[in-house]
Amino acid sequence: MARAATTSDAFNAIAEPRRREILSYLALRERAVGEIVATLRLEQPSVSKHLRVLRNVGLVYVRRVGRQKLYRTNPEAIRPVHEWTGTFERLWGQQLNRIKERAEAKMNRGRADLKSKGEA
Repeated sequence: MARAATTSDAFNAIAEPRRREILSYLALRERAVGEIVATLRLEQPSVSKHLRVLRNVGLVYVRRVGRQKLYRTNPEAIRPVHEWTGTFERLWGQQLNRIKERAEAKMNRGRADLKSKGEA
């Protein structure tokens, strides 16, 4: 099956690591393109291209202040991604709980073996 265009939805748009980096940076506060370029050490044309994709799928808002464009994240557009990744967060939580239970059971068996041998 052919992959969807990066501009089709949030999931495809954030498949690109630099876009995720830009989104993470914008999560803190609204920023100008020049600030994104300087902080993330990316080329300005590349940042503009990535911002255009993020804007087209609704992940960022843009507002003009004079000649400057300021970008910020759109939390509502990120919600579906957050909810989807939450599924895996629960899965990893369950996996870690199972590992912890197995480790504790093994430790308790070791203690019981030491007690039965009179070593504890």
